[in-house]
Amino acid sequence: MAVCSNIGYVLDRLAWMRAERIWPNGLRYLWTDAFGVVLLVSLHATLKDPQYLEQARALVAEVERVLGRPRGLRIGEAPDRGGQYYHYLAMWMYALSVLGRYVPEYTARGTQLARDVHAAFVVPAHGVWWKMREDLSGPDPDFAGFGALDAFDGYVSYRLLDEAALAPQIADMRQLTERSYPDLLINQDLGIGMMLWMTQFFPHENWAVTQRNRCLRMLDRLWVDEGYFCRGPGLPEVKFAFTNYGVAIGLQAVGAMSGRVDRLHSFFEGYRSGDEYDREAITHVMACSSHLPGYLLRDKA
Repeated sequence: MAVCSNIGYVLDRLAWMRAERIWPNGLRYLWTDAFGVVLLVSLHATLKDPQYLEQARALVAEVERVLGRPRGLRIGEAPDRGGQYYHYLAMWMYALSVLGRYVPEYTARGTQLARDVHAAFVVPAHGVWWKMREDLSGPDPDFAGFGALDAFDGYVSYRLLDEAALAPQIADMRQLTERSYPDLLINQDLGIGMMLWMTQFFPHENWAVTQRNRCLRMLDRLWVDEGYFCRGPGLPEVKFAFTNYGVAIGLQAVGAMSGRVDRLHSFFEGYRSGDEYDREAITHVMACSSHLPGYLLRDKA
């Protein structure tokens, strides 16, 4: 399957976002910024232009300045984005590992972040708290519960950072993934995309084989012939651009459904939701990442 590499699209979209003060000169949001760091490093690798590596480093510094806490990072800068999400932290760790390919200190920072947050979020043999209070003193009482994908997020990010230094933490996550993967059925679009994305890194492990096949079957159920994946089974009219771009990244990671990736790209170029997502940074950074996955792909960067 051909992987997308639409440099012109990405550069135009980045210039528009900057002019509109959407990103990277808008409000900080850890998920979006993690993908943005990977995107900038991918541009550096593709164009051999050091300005993008410097932009990635500047973005990391700004995220740490605005969202950094004594342990971990806040979800986002906006008032309603308090607390900490483990899966956001894990994605940020992945971004640091990518930047660390060029500047090793960022790998060390990602490894330290993993050590800092692991014990707060992880209940060995039980699960990973989905959302914690901002100081990591305990689970957020309004969102108590274990995340379905969080152990997989940590397992992958830890192993890509430093398997030796994080061996005890990886063992915790391996136990949790082995416990949950046989019965785990993901039926939400972005969750499917992210699981597919994770399976590429250790594709022959049992959890990856099982989940990749299961997720692809579910995506067949979610496809709407108009040109998008709906949010979940029985919701054919519910669609989000940013979640579809996440699915497209996952499909490119495993080399599947290239025609549908092209079609959803075309569909969402003309689609407007009429709500805040038309201008939210997450929509446009995920669009750029789907059109230039770069270092989001194990073997394609």
